Amino acid sequence: MPFLDHLEELRWRIIKCFSSVILLGLASLLFSEKVLALLTHPVLSIPHPPKIIFLSPTGMFIVRIWLALACGVILSLPFIFYQVWAFVAPGLLAKERRYIGLMSLFSTIFFLCGAGFSYLIILPYGLRFLLGLGTPQIEPQLDVGKYIGFVAKIILAFGAVFQLPIFSYFLTRLGIVSPQFLRQKRKYAIVLIFILAAFLTPPDVFTQVAMALPLLFLYELSILVSVLVSKKEKS
Repeated sequence: MPFLDHLEELRWRIIKCFSSVILLGLASLLFSEKVLALLTHPVLSIPHPPKIIFLSPTGMFIVRIWLALACGVILSLPFIFYQVWAFVAPGLLAKERRYIGLMSLFSTIFFLCGAGFSYLIILPYGLRFLLGLGTPQIEPQLDVGKYIGFVAKIILAFGAVFQLPIFSYFLTRLGIVSPQFLRQKRKYAIVLIFILAAFLTPPDVFTQVAMALPLLFLYELSILVSVLVSKKEKS
């Protein structure tokens, strides 16, 4: 396919993804109250929870719009992942194209695992640690917009980095990486992981380390995935 045709295909796939996000986001406005309660649960469940406020008349309106878009993204994940894998399908062998649906499913599952891990483990302990730094004279109050932005960034970041084994599988099948390559670059990967964790998380040590440790585990899992793929191709 000529280069311009690739760009045209990419444009239409992006339009489809945006359309799905907008439509499902609008539908999720009906459940914004429940979504807001779900996202505020980690901070409201800690001992002596802070008061959550909004600082402008349009504060809650903007928060609900962003929540709707975030819900649209999450609900569209299977469709978005399918569009991504379908776009790269021309670079795969005919037998590998049959696994596009399966790859989309596993990409969604790994994203949800990362999001669930951050919601159930990272956010409760992280918020307890960060808000516990207050004093009797200095009590925390949270602006709902900044709080939702903090939570959304953590959840999306963990969901994204949990895709590492999927990319390892894909790149190994294409012959771009190998188990030997991943093992040789382990020490560089460790440095990059901590840099990436610092970039994706808020500027505090707790959440940076909390992201780096699962990333180190995922890197080792990616090596194992690469080994299994290599053995399958040789057999």
